[in-house]
Amino acid sequence: MTDALDALDAPDALKDELLAVALEAADRAGALLRDGRPADLGVAATKTSPIDVVTEMDIAAEKLITGFLAERRPHDGLLGEEGASTEGTSGVRWVIDPIDGTVNYLYGLPSWAVSIAAEIDGEAVVGVVAAPMRGETYRAVRGQGAFEGERRLRCRPAPVFSQALIGTGFGYLTARRAAQAEVVRALLPEVRDIRRGGSAAIDLCDVACGRLDGYYERGLNPWDYAAGALIAHESGALTGGRRPEDPASGELTIAAAPGLFEPLQARLEELGAWHD
Repeated sequence: MTDALDALDAPDALKDELLAVALEAADRAGALLRDGRPADLGVAATKTSPIDVVTEMDIAAEKLITGFLAERRPHDGLLGEEGASTEGTSGVRWVIDPIDGTVNYLYGLPSWAVSIAAEIDGEAVVGVVAAPMRGETYRAVRGQGAFEGERRLRCRPAPVFSQALIGTGFGYLTARRAAQAEVVRALLPEVRDIRRGGSAAIDLCDVACGRLDGYYERGLNPWDYAAGALIAHESGALTGGRRPEDPASGELTIAAAPGLFEPLQARLEELGAWHD
């Protein structure tokens, strides 16, 4: 394998290999998390605030995934939510969230997922989001569409803005949550309704499935959106950030069908959804 690859020109055989590895890693981690959750699960550590938690199962799942990837793809780079970080020499980097929706998992709520993306030159070419409590695994390869099982995913046609069902999420820092609440306060009367599920990866896949018309959130990390944004994109949704030309980022991540994406992005800009 060469040290430098182009994401768009990556061979199909490589993409197929990366997808197979991601699917197996997500399946193994999902089974561990579903079947191995202790009844007395508690908080192992906190990160940005006392409510931004890590459980022992986050750590165990990331260790399982990174160990598996090291066996199958030893020259690839890694970026994991719970601290895994290696450069690699192959031009491929894995972006991993062992449990997206940790608070849901801690409380026994079903909306949590394992999110794994493979990037080439910083662009996601493979994305897998496994939601074991739904019994669903979403996947996408850039340029080849998005699927759940054998079902091809299509985002819902854009409704008029006032009839859009929008998903969002909130950060863990007090000042950020207060600013996000003000955005929701202004946006809620203008749309059909707003949902807050607790997993960015699942929300992005729900756009791909047509279960949400659109989704936005400030403050995400690459492991939160790398796989889900690719799945949404491959379902026909537009994905991006604050400005029309911006990719999804920590500043703002947006996904919605063409025709809804544009007014949603513009309204979020007016409301200052990209800053605290």
